[in-house]
Amino acid sequence: MSHTEQSEVKRMAKPRILFIMHMPPPVHGAAMMGQYIHDSALVKGSFDCRFINLAIARGLKDVGHFRFGKAADYLRLLATIRREIRAFSPDLVYVTPNTVGVPFFKDLVITGLIKSMGCRVVAHYHNKGVATRQDRWLDDRLYRLAFRNQKNILLSERLFADISRYADRRDVYIVPNGIPSTVRTPSPKASGGPLRILFLSNMMAAKGVWTLLEALSILSRTTTGFTCDFVGEWKDVDSEAFKAKIDEYALSSRVFCHGGKFGSDKEAFLRAADVLAFPSESEAFGLVLLEAMQYSCACIATDEGGIPDIIDEGRTGFLVPKNDPQALATALGKLVADRALCASMGCEGRKKFLEKFTLDVFERNFTATLASLLEQS
Repeated sequence: MSHTEQSEVKRMAKPRILFIMHMPPPVHGAAMMGQYIHDSALVKGSFDCRFINLAIARGLKDVGHFRFGKAADYLRLLATIRREIRAFSPDLVYVTPNTVGVPFFKDLVITGLIKSMGCRVVAHYHNKGVATRQDRWLDDRLYRLAFRNQKNILLSERLFADISRYADRRDVYIVPNGIPSTVRTPSPKASGGPLRILFLSNMMAAKGVWTLLEALSILSRTTTGFTCDFVGEWKDVDSEAFKAKIDEYALSSRVFCHGGKFGSDKEAFLRAADVLAFPSESEAFGLVLLEAMQYSCACIATDEGGIPDIIDEGRTGFLVPKNDPQALATALGKLVADRALCASMGCEGRKKFLEKFTLDVFERNFTATLASLLEQS
């Protein structure tokens, strides 16, 4: 084959991308998006893809805890990455690193390895927290190293402030997350009876469990027209402490905890809910809000990260400050008192979901972003 023919074959070949990203287990936002990318016919049709699972935790309870086997798993992961890069010679390596704590240090070694092998890197951040640690001497220097010689994908323009000390805006691309559109017509919400409030996340203090429970206590002083279901796996909030607090607040007839629910069991709660309450203390985006919007639920969440890009204040829901149970109780009270407003917010939320946050929209934006990166010299 002549040099010209070889050049033409290379030109016509699909660009090679090595995806190093979190995939289940455990199940969390970044892992779900990783699975969607892995399964995307559009991504696979556009690029020559290979995939490596970045996760070494075996479940949610394994996240953040030491296990002797983790060190061996991590070394095997590094060896796998090195071997795949040598064999595959990717045109681009896509990676989903963490931004803080021990996971950041672990992922820093991985991205450093990739860059040392001469690969072009795009880092897709599903979390935030850089700005909370950038004034520490060691963290500052490590962040400067981490963001060197790479492009970056963020979930929202609002998240750029978190990394602005280390990344040039010209090296940042915005790709909001999306989820599969699986609900053709949501079931009509009941117009009578108590307002059905849903909390759907891991049972963690950082997700706002205690803030919501206190808000419900405040709300109960002025109305009994609500119930609240807490659905999620127990983590740093345990069932005994949670039930004790329910009793302390005299909410046992209106607040219920169900543990983790998945598939059709989780869908049943979304179909029944009027409003999703998600007062997370530190959130980059919040896929659960997209799930709720698909089911025509009004949404109340904290003004954190990219959440204001999801919730249109007063139209699809309410935004409240974090760690502010009074503000949360006030917002919930408005929907208890005005069920027509709640229903309208749910309808408007579903419209916005279908327009901006379906998996099809995400796949198109994501694929176009990768293609743009590959076109750059």
